[in-house]
Amino acid sequence: MPRLVVVSNRTADLRKPAAGGLAVALGESLQQMGGLWFGWSGKIIENGEAAHYEDDTAESGVETQRVGKVTLATIDLTRADHDAYYLGYSNDVLWPVFHYRLDLANFDVRFATGYKRVNQMFARKLMPLLKPDDLVWVHDYHLIPLASELRALGCKNRIGFFLHIPMPPPLIMAAIPEHEWLMRSLFAFDLVGFQSQADLLHFCHYVEAEAHAKALGDGYFTAFDRVVRAAAFPIGIDVDEFQRLAQTKDGIDMFNRMRDEYSRRKLLVGVDRLDYSKGLPHRINAFRELLEHYPENRKSATLIQIASPSREDVEAYGDIRRQMDSLCGAVNGDFGELDWMPVRYIHRNVARKRLPGLFRASRVALVTPLRDGMNLVAKEFIAAQDEEDPGMLVLSRFAGAAEQLTDALLVNPYDAQGTAHAIQKALTMPLNERRNRHTRLLKKIREQDIHWWTARFLDTLREEHQ
Repeated sequence: MPRLVVVSNRTADLRKPAAGGLAVALGESLQQMGGLWFGWSGKIIENGEAAHYEDDTAESGVETQRVGKVTLATIDLTRADHDAYYLGYSNDVLWPVFHYRLDLANFDVRFATGYKRVNQMFARKLMPLLKPDDLVWVHDYHLIPLASELRALGCKNRIGFFLHIPMPPPLIMAAIPEHEWLMRSLFAFDLVGFQSQADLLHFCHYVEAEAHAKALGDGYFTAFDRVVRAAAFPIGIDVDEFQRLAQTKDGIDMFNRMRDEYSRRKLLVGVDRLDYSKGLPHRINAFRELLEHYPENRKSATLIQIASPSREDVEAYGDIRRQMDSLCGAVNGDFGELDWMPVRYIHRNVARKRLPGLFRASRVALVTPLRDGMNLVAKEFIAAQDEEDPGMLVLSRFAGAAEQLTDALLVNPYDAQGTAHAIQKALTMPLNERRNRHTRLLKKIREQDIHWWTARFLDTLREEHQ
């Protein structure tokens, strides 16, 4: 069996069993196959320490540790490279554009230069660690050029890439000054995976229109003297693991506390990073519409909105935090009573082990991003429910999860009145309909869970093109 090599911007600590769904799944595959996980350590070297970093000998700058059958290999970044590659190109260019927010992109040429430089450095540091039959699996938008840099160094391994965020339509993608180079770089991979059929379609349209690629059938395309296969692999969760979390002391305590505290209320929940792609202001406006047009929910419905901190040194994130503070305060001021606060807005991290209890106690989950690659909170909410009395999921049609979770109540998050109507439908839905919908939703997330995702991607990567 070939060894698996995972490459991502950051590595995970495999000694922590609850590190999260993706880390758990990749860790399991690495332990089964034996392997290497390579990425940035999270450490930033200041200018005075950079001499060792610039040394390009094989072992230079790579720190390794062994966890079972897995070797974790990490490298540090200089301040200049971190700011250009990570803060700059990855999060000020690719993230906003891939989420359709051209207005927030900063196309500074220095960012692109730093992005290329760091991907070249990743390739130089990784190449000596590879064995001839390794399967290499590269993750996410930070490392789009990595395969082409490895090929330039003589790498012949099969290399797959998975994009965890959305793939934009061709005209939006073409707004990036380096878009042709980025797409050419994807043809250095053997397999490119996307979260949804919509993302796959955007890629196909782009490579045929802009790169004049020839479709060979079964997802294969040829261009730039290379053949690449593209397919959709919707990522899932470990359903059993999340349900076990619900039965731990923390999960049960949270459920009991929420049930007791909100025994006279209908509890709604939203759990997101504080990011402009998540549609949080639109969600608060929709909740306001609910209270205005369906007054029976006043003094009855409470929304708990958790928005964990995210990149708060970036101006756009400071803006959305101020907007959320204002909107939540206005709803509470306009509708609140001495014994009822309509919105409980929590701007901090909540331990993952407590979330199943919170989800289980909630009548409705609001997962309404403006654009999202997948959104695993939607699937976690489904997994946490009591099958005899399940809550309902209100889900944005612009989340990748909407392609699979068609039994949720799908909404347009830009339509505040339409979203409010869907929330009201969820709150008043008969028990029998809730059970039937939940049964179908649970079946879907079990069929395409995180283990299915890893196995299907790796099996496809192993297949040779005939």
